[in-house]
Amino acid sequence: MKFILLPLIFTLASCSVFNSLTSQTYIKPHERFVLGNNKHGSFKANVKNSSKNDLYIIQLPIDGGSHSPVVLHPNESIRLKVDRNTAISIENQFDEQATVDLLVKGDTGLSMGYQQ
Repeated sequence: MKFILLPLIFTLASCSVFNSLTSQTYIKPHERFVLGNNKHGSFKANVKNSSKNDLYIIQLPIDGGSHSPVVLHPNESIRLKVDRNTAISIENQFDEQATVDLLVKGDTGLSMGYQQ
């Protein structure tokens, strides 16, 4: 029984790695990074502002509207629970490049892009 249970636990633990995404993302001045602007399942995102300026985060359902605006201050982190078919917009309104550290868990089949 031990010989069956141990490999099963190891296999399940190693498969959970595939449901996460880690990224250090750079956002040019006066641009925004949009994550998940496509059809997808729900996900959780840990977002850390590694910049000198505030970042503005808002959730955007792909069928229209917006909700849950957040101002993320320098060196501050937040954990977002994002519904299915909803994007996260991270906006840099300043004249310096912004850096964001992302850890996404759940559905990682998310589109990624920049907008001005």
